[in-house]
Amino acid sequence: MGTVSDPRYRCDGCGNLTRFDVTISQKTKAFHHYSVGGDLVVEDEEVLDRHVDEVVCRWCGHGRSVVEISSEELEEPGEPSKAS
Repeated sequence: MGTVSDPRYRCDGCGNLTRFDVTISQKTKAFHHYSVGGDLVVEDEEVLDRHVDEVVCRWCGHGRSVVEISSEELEEPGEPSKAS
C-alpha cells in the first residue's frame, strides 16, 4: 500500500474548513531499532490499513454536517461557493 493522503473536510453547518477533531484507526508495520542503551527509533513505518472513525467540527461541536471535499471544491477567497 502506498502513501495515504489526508482528506480535506468542510462543515456544511457553519462553513468551517480548518478545525476538526479526527479519530482514526490504523494498522501499521514498522522496523523498531533499539540502541544498546535501550532507546527506541521507529524506522520505515508503513500504513497497511487506515479508517476514519469520526470527524467532528471544532466550531459546531458535532459531525452531522461534516463532508469530505476534493481539491476541485476548494475555492479561492472571495469566490462564490461551489458547494451544492
